[in-house]
Amino acid sequence: MVLEDGTVFEGESAGIPGTTIGEVVFSTCMTGYQEMLTDPSFAGQILTFTYPLIGNYGVNSEDEESDFVQVEGLVVREICDFPNNWRMTISLREYLVSNHVVAIEKVDTRALTRHLRVRGVMMGAISTELTTPELLTELQKAPDYGEVNFVERVSTKVAYEWNHGKSVEHDGGKAHIAIVDLGLKRNIARFLAREGCRVTILPCSSTAEDILACKPDGVVFSPGPGDPKMLTPGISVIRELVGKVPIMGICLGHQMLGLAFGAETFKLKFGHRGANHPVKNLKTGKVSITAQNHGYAVDPGKLSSDIQVERINLNDGTVEGLRHKELPVFSVQYHPEASAGPLDECNLFAEFVGMVAQ
Repeated sequence: MVLEDGTVFEGESAGIPGTTIGEVVFSTCMTGYQEMLTDPSFAGQILTFTYPLIGNYGVNSEDEESDFVQVEGLVVREICDFPNNWRMTISLREYLVSNHVVAIEKVDTRALTRHLRVRGVMMGAISTELTTPELLTELQKAPDYGEVNFVERVSTKVAYEWNHGKSVEHDGGKAHIAIVDLGLKRNIARFLAREGCRVTILPCSSTAEDILACKPDGVVFSPGPGDPKMLTPGISVIRELVGKVPIMGICLGHQMLGLAFGAETFKLKFGHRGANHPVKNLKTGKVSITAQNHGYAVDPGKLSSDIQVERINLNDGTVEGLRHKELPVFSVQYHPEASAGPLDECNLFAEFVGMVAQ
């Protein structure tokens, strides 16, 4: 494995033979590796797990957050070769091979993580076939992570209705929630379905007219990969929808909402990824432990006076939540749907459905 600054880590192949290139990031989760591997927000990235042993409960058919593995590659210290769990169908190693993932193990992931914390995330490559000089050449030719619109790659191409969960009737009928798929994790749709909602998933290219034509009672802009500044059409869509329908933004959707209301976004040095990020609600004083997966954050300096910062990250003070002062519009930078991670903030889906019903 070679990083763009020339740093080299040697290990053993843990997936298929080949070469892969992506932005190298790390996650602090101890569990939830299957959910993270299939999280579309990791598109374009090589994921490093800081926890030394990964795969000890195998892989099952229920914990996938999309149709396939989304990461460009995987870096671990050690893959468990003797997993055991009642839900398990195959091992992580078998899963990586069946999903055609280039992966490397026996790497000093502590040293790699410390390097990324000091130098910042950077492009890197894993290969079973190229030499270090050849990999560096390939890295120099590859586009930077922030130059690619990964949302177009991971979003659904056609609208569809979510039918993977059983909906429950509200007294006044089912609330209809439209989710704009910027890199949707299935657990968002699951939570909304559990709240009794009919859920429609829309492509990222949907216009305001397309969305309103579905006659939704509320709209969710989902998480997703990449630089939010590349999503100018989607940001304009949010501006058009404000005041016409309740809106909830999650992660990338939160960043786009911030941009729609005049804020700027910036790239974090090494991002927030994992399941142990403390977030404080400035209104209630409550502190929640949250799951996060993002490399960009909202700078509130030029934020419209109509919007207030409602939540902050207690580790670095970055914005974790926005709320409109009058309209039913709010967003969070973290993942209330977890998968993987704590469920401290899953009540936000019920809160949004309550806003829709008013």
